[in-house]
Amino acid sequence: MSELTEYQTIMQDGRPAFVVIPYEDFQRLLPEVAIVHSPSEHTIPHAVAKATLLNGVSLVRAWREYLGLTQEELAGRMGITQAALSQMERLNAKLRKPTLEKLSVAMGLSVKQLR
Repeated sequence: MSELTEYQTIMQDGRPAFVVIPYEDFQRLLPEVAIVHSPSEHTIPHAVAKATLLNGVSLVRAWREYLGLTQEELAGRMGITQAALSQMERLNAKLRKPTLEKLSVAMGLSVKQLR
């Protein structure tokens, strides 16, 4: 981008706290944010958080839907039945670490993102 862009600085307690920049500049500065379905292992996309917090669905289901997978597709990746995955997606399901590891591999996520 060769043209000069005006960035907005938001002050808090007399000090710069935030800078608002055009989205295109943001994508150029942080290329990984442009890849919607490949979040880093330390992030949870807004859509996943919203589905979990506001819509009351489990984190496993929210991730599956975000990644565009059906229960049948994800179950197939894991080598389990669709019914078994459905039980894992229940809001009150208590998933053990080996199960979380299997889910994370099947979805390309880290275990931390599923907790």
